[in-house]
Amino acid sequence: MAGSLPVSPLAPTGGFPDLPEVAGVRFASVEAGVKYTGRTDVMLAELIPGTVIAGTFTRSQTRSAPVLDCEAKLGGDSETGAAILVNSGNSNAFTGIRGVEAVRAVTAEVARVLDIPETRVFTASTGVIGEPLPHERITTVVEDLRASLSVEGIAAAAKAIMTTDTYPKGTKRVVEIAGETVTITGIAKGSGMIAPDMGTMLVYIFTDAKVEFDALQKLVSTACEKTFNCITVDSDTSTSDTLIVAATGASGVQVDESEAFRLGLSEVMLDLALQVVRDGEGATKLVRVNVRSATTNEDAKRVAMSIANSPLVKTAIAGEDPNWGRVVMAVGKSGAVADRDRLTIKFGDTLVAENGMVAEGYVEAEAAAHMQQSEIDLTVDLGLGDGEVTVYTCDLTAQYVAINADYRS
Repeated sequence: MAGSLPVSPLAPTGGFPDLPEVAGVRFASVEAGVKYTGRTDVMLAELIPGTVIAGTFTRSQTRSAPVLDCEAKLGGDSETGAAILVNSGNSNAFTGIRGVEAVRAVTAEVARVLDIPETRVFTASTGVIGEPLPHERITTVVEDLRASLSVEGIAAAAKAIMTTDTYPKGTKRVVEIAGETVTITGIAKGSGMIAPDMGTMLVYIFTDAKVEFDALQKLVSTACEKTFNCITVDSDTSTSDTLIVAATGASGVQVDESEAFRLGLSEVMLDLALQVVRDGEGATKLVRVNVRSATTNEDAKRVAMSIANSPLVKTAIAGEDPNWGRVVMAVGKSGAVADRDRLTIKFGDTLVAENGMVAEGYVEAEAAAHMQQSEIDLTVDLGLGDGEVTVYTCDLTAQYVAINADYRS
């Protein structure tokens, strides 16, 4: 499946970006044959001693063995080196004790080959749920991975973690702090089973900044709420979602209290999150759902996600139909506080509905013209308070059904 689909029409132009090296991290990728043939499917990132690792993970109650293992390792001793190993093609989820044993086998081998503690080896697996991970196919290539480690290997690493993705995802920011520079780069995979609470999505961000664990973890968790936890492709929360940020400290620039670093990290996370939505399975349109004047931010998000996850709304967008009645429906079913007669709806700049009815002077052709764009804005003003949010989604097309009907073959 991976690489067999045409590149999403929403993919960023120019292909994979030229990402700068991040001091203190090297990458490698190989073809291990976990599921796919004729392509790389395992990547390794080696991190220098002193690297601080923070992260956030799926809130699914059926989290995979790799997720549970990573969660347990956050906040540990950072004095030694560390490593991240990821395989595609098999999620090692819902595999019972065999899944736990597979994680142990892989982490133990990486620890042995790189001469680091097993507690500093973080793994992730993405792909089909419920099939035992053939971990021996991974452990037998760890030596090869070590031998091919390179500071220039991040682009190949991004390709190795793809499943139904149609393009590898990467981005960068270079931040100036007190006259010195800090580099932040990131890669991600994900195109389906994408919903808040992290969404199947893997994200790895690397920086040469120097930062304490508690500060980094707070930055990551806070930024995640407005980035990865504000995207949805199909409302399905994955068992495997993993976001890890590794700060090597090689630049020597302390960033714990830096607003510039916070902003740079947030921009990297939002860029990657939007790339995931742009690669939504079968997507032809990127949709921003803006909810304003809710009673609380939480209610704003309830309304936004109700709209963004509605199959009726998403199929109307795919058909370029400005069917605003479906938006009204989604607001009403959200469970948030709403008042029909205070509701305002816009498609792009076109006022569609207000005061509990269609807007006076509404011209459907104007809204229809907006729906023909590749990027769509739906704005709902509830007229009740100060709560607001922007959620990002895509349309729902026949191609989504085709991809997922054929996913395991």
